[in-house]
Amino acid sequence: MSDQEYIPKSKAAKWFNDRLPLLTLGAHLTDYPTPKNLNYWWTFGGILTFCLITQIVTGIVLAMHYVAHADLAFGSVEHIMRNVNYGWLIRYIHSNGASMFFLAVYIHIFRSLFYGSYKSPREIIWILGLMIYLLMMAAAFLGYVLPWGQMSFWGATVITNLFSAIPLVGESITTWLWGAYSVDNPTLNRFFSLHYLFPFLILGLVVLHIWALHIPGNNNPVGIDIKKPSKDTVPFHPYITIKDAFALLVFMIIFAGFVFFTPNVLGHSDNYIPANPLVTPAHIVPEWYLLPFYAILRSVPDKLGGVILMFSAIFILFVLPWLDTSKVRSAVFRPIYRQFFWILVIDVLMLGYVGAMPAEGVYLVLARVGTIYYFLHFILILPVVGLLEKTDPVPMSISEPVMTGGAEPSLARKLNEKV
Repeated sequence: MSDQEYIPKSKAAKWFNDRLPLLTLGAHLTDYPTPKNLNYWWTFGGILTFCLITQIVTGIVLAMHYVAHADLAFGSVEHIMRNVNYGWLIRYIHSNGASMFFLAVYIHIFRSLFYGSYKSPREIIWILGLMIYLLMMAAAFLGYVLPWGQMSFWGATVITNLFSAIPLVGESITTWLWGAYSVDNPTLNRFFSLHYLFPFLILGLVVLHIWALHIPGNNNPVGIDIKKPSKDTVPFHPYITIKDAFALLVFMIIFAGFVFFTPNVLGHSDNYIPANPLVTPAHIVPEWYLLPFYAILRSVPDKLGGVILMFSAIFILFVLPWLDTSKVRSAVFRPIYRQFFWILVIDVLMLGYVGAMPAEGVYLVLARVGTIYYFLHFILILPVVGLLEKTDPVPMSISEPVMTGGAEPSLARKLNEKV
C-alpha cells in the first residue's frame, strides 16, 4: 500500500491524518522501495538509532541520581553503582553504550567511504552524518568528565587548554569554558548541562539525516542509481526490517558481553580514583574512539599547529564529495582505490594505537607518518586515483550481475558515456 492508496476508514482518523499524516508516514516507511542487494553493512543505520535511544533513556535515569558538584560527583556515581536498584547495570549500559555507538558509527562511515555513499546526489546526507559525528564526539568528551575521576579531571584540563592556543581569543574562550580560572565546579556544571542537551540535538539531526536519505534513496553495493519502484527494489518491510532486526540482535549480544563480562575493559582504571588537581596521572589519554585524533594532535610539536591539524582531520571529510573525482561510486569496481581504502583503514587503526602510547620515540614517528598519510589520502591520492584509475565494468542494473553472471563490458561503456 502506497501513500496515495491510504484512505482513513473513520472520521476521526481522517481528521487526524489531514492535520498530522503520521499514518501515511507509517505506510511510506513500510512500503519505501529499497535496493534489494543491500548487505549487512547497511544495517548499522538501524543499530545506530538503537544506540542513540539507549543512551538517551539510560542517561535520563542516571541524571536523576547524579550530582553535578565537584565535591559530590564522584560519590554520586559510586552511589548509583552500589545503592540504586540496578544502577550498576544502567551505568554500564550507558558507559559501554558510548563505545558501541562509536564502533557502529565508524563502521557506518567506512562503509560509506568504500561504497561511495557520500557522492552526488547524497552530499547533504553525508554532511548531516558528519555533523552528528561531531556532536557525538562532543557529548562523549563531556560525559567522560562527569564521573570526576583522575582521568576525567585531567582529560578536561588537557582538552580545554587546547583552546588557549587560538590567537587573541584563546584565553577568553578557555576561561568561558571553565567558568572559572581552572577546571572546577562551574566547569562540571556546564559540562553536565551540555552533555544532557547534545543527545537531543543529535536526535534532531538524525531525523534530518533520515529525511534527506529518503529523497535520493539508499545507495547500494553496486553504487548505481535505481528507479523506484522497479525489479531492483523491495519494500522496506518485511525484507529490510528482518535483516536489520537480525543484525541488531547479534550486535546486542556483543553489547551484552561487554556489559556483563568486561564492563571496564574499554575504560581507564585511573577514573576510579577521585579527581585530585595536585596529582597528575602518568599518562593522560582520552577514550579509545578519540585516540586517532589525539595522535594527530600530538604529532605536531607546536600546540596551535596540533589543534589546527586535529580539527582539519575532521573537517576535511566535509569536502570529501568534491575531492573524489571518480565517476564510479563503489570501490567494488575500483581496484586501485580499493587498495588505498584498506591502507587508510590500517592507518587510522595505527593512529588509534599510537594515540594510546606515550608521545615519544617510535610512537611519535609512527604518529607523524600516519598523520601525513591521512591527509595525503584525501588531498592527493583520492583526486589523482579518481582521474587516472581504469575501473572495472559496471552493471546497468542490480539484477544484471545475478542474471548474467557478471557485468557486460559493453554495458559498462554505455554507462560511462551516459555519465
